[in-house]
Amino acid sequence: MNGFEGRIGRTLADSEPHFTEPEHPGEDAPNVVVILMDDTGFAQFGCYGSDIDTPNVDALAKAGVQFTNFHVTPLCSPTRAALLTGRSQHAVGMRGVSNWRTGFPHQLGHISNSASTIAEVLHAEGYATFCVGKWHLAPTQDISAAGPFDQWPLARGFDRYYGFLEGETDQFHPELVRDNSHIDPPASPDDGYHVSEDLVDQLLQMINDSKGVRPDRPFFAYVPFGATHAPHQAPAPYLEKYRGRYDEGWDVVRERWYQRQLELGVIPRGTELAPRNPGVAAWDDMPATHKLLACRLQEAFAAFLDHTDDQIGRLIDGLRAMGQLDNTIVVLLADNGASQEGGPLGVMHEMKFFNGITESPDEAVKWIDDIGGPHSHTNYPWGWAQCGNSPFRWYKQNTHEGGVHVPMIMHWPDGFGADQAGTKRSQFVNVSDIAPTIYELLGVTPPNTYRGIDQMPVTGHSFVTVLEDPAAPAANTLQYFENTGSRALIAERDGRWWKAVTKHNQGDDFDTEPWELYDLSADPSECTDLADGQPARLAELIDLWWAEAERHGVLPLDDRMMELFATHPSDRSPHRLDRRYVYRPPMTPISSQPSASVGGKAFDLTARVTGTADDEGVLWATGNENSGCSIFVQNRRLVVDYNAFDDHTIVESEREVPDGDATLAVHLERDSRTTGWVELSIDGEPCGRADIPFYMRMVSSVGSSIGEDHGSAVSARYQAPFAYSGALHEVVIQLPQRSSRSEQAATAKSEMAKQ
Repeated sequence: MNGFEGRIGRTLADSEPHFTEPEHPGEDAPNVVVILMDDTGFAQFGCYGSDIDTPNVDALAKAGVQFTNFHVTPLCSPTRAALLTGRSQHAVGMRGVSNWRTGFPHQLGHISNSASTIAEVLHAEGYATFCVGKWHLAPTQDISAAGPFDQWPLARGFDRYYGFLEGETDQFHPELVRDNSHIDPPASPDDGYHVSEDLVDQLLQMINDSKGVRPDRPFFAYVPFGATHAPHQAPAPYLEKYRGRYDEGWDVVRERWYQRQLELGVIPRGTELAPRNPGVAAWDDMPATHKLLACRLQEAFAAFLDHTDDQIGRLIDGLRAMGQLDNTIVVLLADNGASQEGGPLGVMHEMKFFNGITESPDEAVKWIDDIGGPHSHTNYPWGWAQCGNSPFRWYKQNTHEGGVHVPMIMHWPDGFGADQAGTKRSQFVNVSDIAPTIYELLGVTPPNTYRGIDQMPVTGHSFVTVLEDPAAPAANTLQYFENTGSRALIAERDGRWWKAVTKHNQGDDFDTEPWELYDLSADPSECTDLADGQPARLAELIDLWWAEAERHGVLPLDDRMMELFATHPSDRSPHRLDRRYVYRPPMTPISSQPSASVGGKAFDLTARVTGTADDEGVLWATGNENSGCSIFVQNRRLVVDYNAFDDHTIVESEREVPDGDATLAVHLERDSRTTGWVELSIDGEPCGRADIPFYMRMVSSVGSSIGEDHGSAVSARYQAPFAYSGALHEVVIQLPQRSSRSEQAATAKSEMAKQ
């Protein structure tokens, strides 16, 4: 009866009903759409200087407000946490990627429940809330169908979700989730499928579902694309479009983009183009095959971005057709600068790099036509990444401008006025400032408590005054940065903007490593280090950094990265202390981190089946067509296909699988740093063995599946999913109870490859 404001008598005649009305933000409340790009550098949209075709993003800038001094964190999960909460990423428990849990408050592997998200706040105000795309804000050991689901999107304020929970996915064969369930993609690459298109299709349907029934209810949509994170994959026509466009090389192209940035006014006059980063070769000094590979990798990136821009255009056109665009606040940004994970030469397959395979461009060009398609997992070289970050130094992961200075555009025809269309803002803005700005534009006050939990204060700064007046001062004048020990602080002093920054190398002494000092007002690209000439100012900023670190929960400083990806066995986790995994189909495919970690290890797999001569199919598989291992029955034989980057070791049983009950077993083991062997047995009798020329320490970023091969087929001997047609009772995988340090390092490197 709590909250009932009517009157209850003995009969209906002497009673008075009372109906509660749901919260509603008002008839004219605007919709909000936040579009987040992944690993997209400051210069890579056309309206920020590049020659990549991004007409739809450019149109948003032309009709909206374009920010030229916008900053984020150097890494994906922290930026997402700050964006969705309006608070420091460290304070809300996300100093690094959600794959990590360190036992300290600044790295929970999820957003603290004391920091409500925009979705949670707006849902409580009566908004419909949708998310499509990359989440990467839940502990990755919790993203299988076993859950727990308390940090999945639906538990953090969203009504509907469609996308992938990990840090990356194959764009043609994504590991998809709808709401709280893993699902198969609705089509294949042969049907023209690409996940970016699917995400927009799904979001437009969610909006239509909502507006068709409740046209009065506004919506909040969060659209974190997988693009342009590796793998760089796009439909063939987009790849063909860019053939030969970058043959002049990164030195010429970067200079051209820089000059265009000056013409467009996205960097101030007098800004220098930073010199090449260490490890970036002069283009003219490179061998022909190095150039050929690098150009093709850049073409794939450009095609990927162009294709994503078209999907953004489809979303905007869809909103326009619904009559919703003019009263929708659109925010478009990137999560960090362009990625350095491709290394100095670029990579055809990231997992090769993390297996210690140094593939020279002379070898890689043999497969150059695979780049950008389903049979690829590529990332471009440092030279093109720095080009994408023009005019800045360094990359994603670094606290220099190349890692944290990215594009941001806002568009709201009904709210900003025609006189603001196409204007720019050079005031400093940080990603944590977006949420409080949205709240102020909507007239919403975030709650002090949410679901009974006291909430941290929103510490970002609303920049509504900057939106209203191009001459208004910046709302945020003091901002810290930190990522695995690399640190920076930007502060305004007497009208000038200063930056102290240090690029940390793992293991260096935090107290004695050198800091740099830049006058960003005169030197936005950090070309002239003033540390030696102004030690007092540098000391002041360093002291301020430590004070901000205390205030925002940045401490303790922790420079661990790859070692944090290693699995930690526990009987209260997917990885039990006895290292025994028992799977009974039917089962949903298992994401990589909760899967049995077989990379680089000896393991026994045993499958109990009941079948006939006609039954065949996959018993267990991990990985995809680029690399993996599949164990299956075909033509009455037990078969293992060990796919080490297209080098297939295939062994068949020497005897047939009998009718009726059978126990099918496979033992795999590494016998040197690089080689191994596989042995098959049926009902305890050995019946096949083969040597494995390269035993992978890291198999794939794609997880495992039971009773079928989910996604693209590991083996060319069948078409996926090739589900086992007999009765598969269980699959048991037994790993050694103690893994070596090298095996732990292998697992860690495999996970890092996905970030």
